[in-house]
Amino acid sequence: MIAPTDATLWEQINRALRRARFGILSIAAAYMLAVTVGIVMVHAGNGGALRYRDRLVSEANAKSAIFRALRNNDTKTAAALDFAGNLAGGTASLAAGYWAPAAYPIALYRGWIGGIVSVDGKHRSRFSSSPEATYYLLVLLLQLVPYSLAGGAGVNIGLARVHPLSDYAGAKLFGIPREALLDAARIGILIVPLFAIASACEFLFSPN
Repeated sequence: MIAPTDATLWEQINRALRRARFGILSIAAAYMLAVTVGIVMVHAGNGGALRYRDRLVSEANAKSAIFRALRNNDTKTAAALDFAGNLAGGTASLAAGYWAPAAYPIALYRGWIGGIVSVDGKHRSRFSSSPEATYYLLVLLLQLVPYSLAGGAGVNIGLARVHPLSDYAGAKLFGIPREALLDAARIGILIVPLFAIASACEFLFSPN
């Protein structure tokens, strides 16, 4: 194994991604499955999914600081708040990976939410307009990539904790291989700017 001090930062990040690839890819697959299910449900007119979508958006409109900022046309504040919320959510997904299976229901739920908002308040498809479809899919992708990285890094921690093989057979911190924690931190270097880009695109470049 190459010692961290012998590699550039990018080489360390690339190595961390390779080590965590099972977690990252499996979490990404969970997100994509759940998004697809959500999209199919609302486009098929599923009453439960549509009601849940409407209730979720209604509660966000009433309580969310992000929506209050938008009503005041303060898109920069909305983007900053969204970034902070996504970063907190990504950190929670990573921490949930301490017990690796816990990261998957989080991904499934979050992905399903991303799918059911593929219709608007009048239950019209966001795919009916090319600009709206492009915006929806782009923002969704930009959000799910860092969420998949965060959740996958968490799964990698959980697996390394239970089966500390090869690269993770060294020193431990709180029962977790130190190198697995370092890999999560290296992946985090990618996660932070990716969440920032996602929030900027969602609120600063909205077609509406």
